[in-house]
Amino acid sequence: MKDLSQGRVLLVGAGPGDPELLTVKALRAIQTADVVVFDRLVSPEVMGLIPDTTRRIDVGKSPSCHKMPQDDINALLVALASDGQVVARLKGGDPLIFGRGSEEVAVLRAAGVACDYIPGITAAQGASSSTGVPLTHRGLATGVRYVTGHRAADARLDLDWQSLACDDTTLVFYMSAMNIAEISFELMRHGLPAATPALSVASATTPRETRIRSTLGGIAADVATHRPEAPVLFIIGRVVSLYGAQPEAVTFKAQGYA
Repeated sequence: MKDLSQGRVLLVGAGPGDPELLTVKALRAIQTADVVVFDRLVSPEVMGLIPDTTRRIDVGKSPSCHKMPQDDINALLVALASDGQVVARLKGGDPLIFGRGSEEVAVLRAAGVACDYIPGITAAQGASSSTGVPLTHRGLATGVRYVTGHRAADARLDLDWQSLACDDTTLVFYMSAMNIAEISFELMRHGLPAATPALSVASATTPRETRIRSTLGGIAADVATHRPEAPVLFIIGRVVSLYGAQPEAVTFKAQGYA
Protein backbone atom coordinates (compact mmCIF):
# COMPACT_ATOMS: atom_id res chain seq x y z
CA MET A 1 0.00 0.00 0.00
CA LYS A 2 1.25 3.47 -0.90
CA ASP A 3 2.29 5.81 1.88
CA LEU A 4 0.18 8.96 1.65
CA SER A 5 1.56 10.52 4.82
CA GLN A 6 3.70 13.11 2.99
CA GLY A 7 1.92 13.54 -0.33
CA ARG A 8 -0.73 16.25 -0.61
CA VAL A 9 -2.38 18.56 -3.10
CA LEU A 10 -2.70 22.32 -2.64
CA LEU A 11 -5.34 23.93 -4.84
CA VAL A 12 -3.80 27.33 -5.39
CA GLY A 13 -5.49 30.43 -6.78
CA ALA A 14 -3.08 32.21 -9.13
CA GLY A 15 -5.20 35.36 -9.20
CA PRO A 16 -6.07 37.39 -12.31
CA GLY A 17 -2.53 37.68 -13.67
CA ASP A 18 -0.47 40.29 -11.85
CA PRO A 19 2.05 38.30 -9.76
CA GLU A 20 1.94 40.94 -7.03
CA LEU A 21 -1.69 39.98 -6.39
CA LEU A 22 -0.74 36.46 -5.30
CA THR A 23 -1.20 35.79 -1.61
CA VAL A 24 1.94 35.12 0.40
CA LYS A 25 0.63 31.61 1.03
CA ALA A 26 0.12 30.97 -2.70
CA LEU A 27 3.62 32.16 -3.51
CA ARG A 28 5.12 29.92 -0.85
CA ALA A 29 3.16 26.95 -2.18
CA ILE A 30 4.31 27.26 -5.79
CA GLN A 31 7.91 27.89 -4.75
CA THR A 32 8.16 24.88 -2.44
CA ALA A 33 5.99 22.26 -4.18
CA ASP A 34 7.56 19.22 -5.80
CA VAL A 35 5.41 19.60 -8.89
CA VAL A 36 3.09 22.30 -10.26
CA VAL A 37 0.07 21.21 -12.29
CA PHE A 38 -1.19 24.34 -14.01
CA ASP A 39 -4.07 25.62 -16.12
CA ARG A 40 -4.04 27.66 -19.34
CA LEU A 41 -5.19 30.90 -17.69
CA VAL A 42 -2.26 31.17 -15.28
CA SER A 43 -0.31 34.20 -16.48
CA PRO A 44 3.31 33.92 -17.69
CA GLU A 45 4.29 36.39 -14.97
CA VAL A 46 3.02 34.02 -12.26
CA MET A 47 4.58 31.02 -13.99
CA GLY A 48 7.87 32.89 -13.89
CA LEU A 49 7.84 32.67 -10.08
CA ILE A 50 8.07 28.86 -10.12
CA PRO A 51 11.65 27.64 -9.58
CA ASP A 52 13.33 26.29 -12.72
CA THR A 53 14.01 23.01 -10.96
CA THR A 54 10.33 22.35 -10.20
CA ARG A 55 8.51 19.90 -12.42
CA ARG A 56 5.64 21.50 -14.35
CA ILE A 57 2.69 19.75 -15.95
CA ASP A 58 0.44 21.67 -18.34
CA VAL A 59 -3.17 20.48 -18.22
CA GLY A 60 -4.73 23.64 -19.64
CA LYS A 61 -8.00 23.57 -21.51
CA SER A 62 -9.27 25.84 -24.26
CA PRO A 63 -12.58 25.67 -26.13
CA SER A 64 -12.81 22.38 -28.04
CA CYS A 65 -9.19 21.58 -27.14
CA HIS A 66 -8.39 19.75 -23.91
CA LYS A 67 -4.78 18.70 -23.42
CA MET A 68 -5.98 16.33 -20.73
CA PRO A 69 -9.59 15.36 -19.92
CA GLN A 70 -10.77 16.19 -16.41
CA ASP A 71 -10.90 12.55 -15.34
CA ASP A 72 -7.25 12.19 -16.34
CA ILE A 73 -6.32 15.34 -14.40
CA ASN A 74 -8.03 13.89 -11.33
CA ALA A 75 -6.14 10.63 -11.73
CA LEU A 76 -2.84 12.49 -12.21
CA LEU A 77 -3.28 14.46 -8.99
CA VAL A 78 -4.07 11.29 -7.04
CA ALA A 79 -1.06 9.49 -8.52
CA LEU A 80 1.39 12.31 -7.81
CA ALA A 81 0.27 12.73 -4.22
CA SER A 82 0.21 8.95 -3.71
CA ASP A 83 3.89 8.93 -4.65
CA GLY A 84 4.53 11.24 -1.70
CA GLN A 85 4.84 14.46 -3.68
CA VAL A 86 3.54 17.87 -2.67
CA VAL A 87 1.50 19.10 -5.62
CA ALA A 88 0.54 22.71 -6.27
CA ARG A 89 -2.57 22.57 -8.46
CA LEU A 90 -2.34 26.09 -9.88
CA LYS A 91 -5.52 27.66 -11.24
CA GLY A 92 -6.23 31.11 -12.64
CA GLY A 93 -8.25 33.35 -10.33
CA ASP A 94 -9.73 31.44 -7.41
CA PRO A 95 -10.01 27.63 -7.44
CA LEU A 96 -13.56 27.76 -6.06
CA ILE A 97 -14.98 30.20 -8.63
CA PHE A 98 -15.50 28.42 -11.97
CA GLY A 99 -12.24 26.56 -11.35
CA ARG A 100 -13.54 23.01 -10.80
CA GLY A 101 -11.52 22.97 -7.61
CA SER A 102 -14.27 21.35 -5.55
CA GLU A 103 -14.64 18.57 -8.14
CA GLU A 104 -10.96 17.72 -7.91
CA VAL A 105 -10.98 17.85 -4.12
CA ALA A 106 -13.92 15.42 -4.00
CA VAL A 107 -11.88 12.89 -5.99
CA LEU A 108 -8.75 13.48 -3.91
CA ARG A 109 -10.52 13.06 -0.60
CA ALA A 110 -12.26 9.92 -1.82
CA ALA A 111 -8.80 8.54 -2.59
CA GLY A 112 -7.55 9.47 0.88
CA VAL A 113 -5.28 12.25 -0.36
CA ALA A 114 -4.75 15.29 1.89
CA CYS A 115 -5.63 18.56 0.20
CA ASP A 116 -6.18 22.22 1.02
CA TYR A 117 -7.41 25.36 -0.73
CA ILE A 118 -5.36 28.52 -1.09
CA PRO A 119 -7.69 31.27 -2.33
CA GLY A 120 -6.88 33.73 -5.07
CA ILE A 121 -8.26 37.05 -6.25
CA THR A 122 -10.87 36.19 -8.84
CA ALA A 123 -10.84 37.83 -12.28
CA ALA A 124 -13.89 39.97 -11.51
CA GLN A 125 -12.11 41.62 -8.57
CA GLY A 126 -8.95 42.09 -10.59
CA ALA A 127 -10.79 43.69 -13.50
CA SER A 128 -12.76 45.90 -11.13
CA SER A 129 -9.56 47.21 -9.54
CA SER A 130 -7.66 47.71 -12.79
CA THR A 131 -10.50 49.52 -14.57
CA GLY A 132 -11.90 51.40 -11.59
CA VAL A 133 -15.37 49.99 -12.21
CA PRO A 134 -16.89 48.98 -8.85
CA LEU A 135 -18.92 45.81 -8.73
CA THR A 136 -21.38 47.47 -6.36
CA HIS A 137 -22.11 51.17 -5.93
CA ARG A 138 -24.76 52.96 -3.97
CA GLY A 139 -27.58 53.97 -6.29
CA LEU A 140 -26.29 51.86 -9.19
CA ALA A 141 -26.01 48.26 -8.01
CA THR A 142 -27.16 46.55 -4.83
CA GLY A 143 -25.53 43.24 -5.70
CA VAL A 144 -23.23 41.38 -8.07
CA ARG A 145 -23.56 38.00 -9.74
CA TYR A 146 -20.74 35.89 -11.18
CA VAL A 147 -22.07 33.88 -14.11
CA THR A 148 -20.51 31.27 -16.37
CA GLY A 149 -20.92 32.08 -20.04
CA HIS A 150 -19.92 28.64 -21.26
CA ARG A 151 -21.36 25.16 -21.05
CA ALA A 152 -19.58 21.81 -21.38
CA ALA A 153 -19.42 20.45 -24.93
CA ASP A 154 -20.50 23.89 -26.20
CA ALA A 155 -24.09 23.23 -25.15
CA ARG A 156 -26.63 26.05 -25.34
CA LEU A 157 -26.72 28.26 -22.27
CA ASP A 158 -29.64 27.43 -19.99
CA LEU A 159 -29.41 30.34 -17.57
CA ASP A 160 -32.21 31.98 -15.62
CA TRP A 161 -32.33 34.97 -17.95
CA GLN A 162 -35.34 36.57 -16.27
CA SER A 163 -33.53 36.63 -12.95
CA LEU A 164 -30.32 37.92 -14.49
CA ALA A 165 -32.01 40.78 -16.37
CA CYS A 166 -32.09 43.06 -13.31
CA ASP A 167 -30.77 46.59 -13.64
CA ASP A 168 -29.97 46.80 -9.93
CA THR A 169 -27.42 43.98 -10.23
CA THR A 170 -23.95 43.94 -11.76
CA LEU A 171 -23.39 40.89 -13.94
CA VAL A 172 -19.90 39.50 -14.48
CA PHE A 173 -19.70 36.83 -17.17
CA TYR A 174 -16.72 34.49 -17.21
CA MET A 175 -15.62 32.33 -20.17
CA SER A 176 -18.17 34.00 -22.39
CA ALA A 177 -16.42 35.55 -25.40
CA MET A 178 -17.78 32.91 -27.75
CA ASN A 179 -21.33 33.32 -26.42
CA ILE A 180 -21.56 37.05 -25.80
CA ALA A 181 -23.99 37.52 -28.71
CA GLU A 182 -26.40 34.98 -27.20
CA ILE A 183 -25.92 36.42 -23.71
CA SER A 184 -26.65 39.99 -24.74
CA PHE A 185 -29.63 38.93 -26.86
CA GLU A 186 -31.22 36.94 -24.04
CA LEU A 187 -30.68 39.68 -21.48
CA MET A 188 -32.32 42.23 -23.76
CA ARG A 189 -35.11 39.83 -24.65
CA HIS A 190 -35.87 39.48 -20.94
CA GLY A 191 -35.99 43.21 -20.29
CA LEU A 192 -32.50 44.60 -19.73
CA PRO A 193 -32.19 47.79 -21.83
CA ALA A 194 -29.92 47.71 -24.87
CA ALA A 195 -28.32 50.91 -23.56
CA THR A 196 -27.10 49.18 -20.39
CA PRO A 197 -23.34 49.89 -20.12
CA ALA A 198 -21.03 46.94 -20.76
CA LEU A 199 -17.29 46.48 -20.50
CA SER A 200 -15.06 43.74 -21.87
CA VAL A 201 -11.75 43.25 -20.06
CA ALA A 202 -9.08 40.90 -21.39
CA SER A 203 -6.00 39.78 -19.44
CA ALA A 204 -7.00 41.94 -16.49
CA THR A 205 -4.20 43.34 -14.27
CA THR A 206 -1.42 42.36 -16.70
CA PRO A 207 0.55 44.51 -19.18
CA ARG A 208 -1.58 42.89 -21.92
CA GLU A 209 -4.87 44.17 -20.50
CA THR A 210 -7.30 45.48 -23.11
CA ARG A 211 -10.74 46.96 -22.61
CA ILE A 212 -13.78 47.54 -24.78
CA ARG A 213 -16.39 49.91 -23.42
CA SER A 214 -19.75 49.43 -25.07
CA THR A 215 -23.42 48.77 -24.37
CA LEU A 216 -25.41 45.60 -24.02
CA GLY A 217 -26.77 46.16 -27.52
CA GLY A 218 -23.36 46.75 -29.07
CA ILE A 219 -20.90 44.59 -27.13
CA ALA A 220 -21.21 41.48 -29.33
CA ALA A 221 -20.40 43.44 -32.51
CA ASP A 222 -17.54 45.27 -30.81
CA VAL A 223 -16.00 42.03 -29.58
CA ALA A 224 -16.35 40.47 -33.03
CA THR A 225 -14.52 43.46 -34.50
CA HIS A 226 -11.68 43.75 -31.98
CA ARG A 227 -11.33 40.04 -31.03
CA PRO A 228 -9.80 40.34 -27.54
CA GLU A 229 -7.59 37.43 -26.53
CA ALA A 230 -8.53 35.16 -23.64
CA PRO A 231 -8.97 35.40 -20.75
CA VAL A 232 -11.89 37.79 -21.25
CA LEU A 233 -14.69 38.70 -18.90
CA PHE A 234 -17.65 41.03 -19.26
CA ILE A 235 -19.00 43.47 -16.70
CA ILE A 236 -22.59 44.43 -17.50
CA GLY A 237 -24.56 46.95 -15.49
CA ARG A 238 -24.98 50.58 -14.55
CA VAL A 239 -21.69 50.59 -12.61
CA VAL A 240 -19.85 50.60 -15.94
CA SER A 241 -21.03 54.20 -16.36
CA LEU A 242 -18.31 55.06 -13.82
CA TYR A 243 -15.56 53.81 -16.11
CA GLY A 244 -13.11 56.65 -16.69
CA ALA A 245 -15.10 59.09 -14.57
CA GLN A 246 -12.06 59.78 -12.40
CA PRO A 247 -9.02 58.91 -14.55
CA GLU A 248 -6.40 59.29 -11.82
CA ALA A 249 -8.43 57.16 -9.44
CA VAL A 250 -9.03 54.28 -11.84
CA THR A 251 -5.46 53.66 -13.00
CA PHE A 252 -4.04 50.35 -11.74
CA LYS A 253 -0.29 49.92 -12.08
CA ALA A 254 1.63 47.17 -10.36
CA GLN A 255 5.21 48.01 -9.44
CA GLY A 256 7.49 47.44 -12.39
CA TYR A 257 4.65 47.52 -14.94
CA ALA A 258 4.68 50.07 -17.75
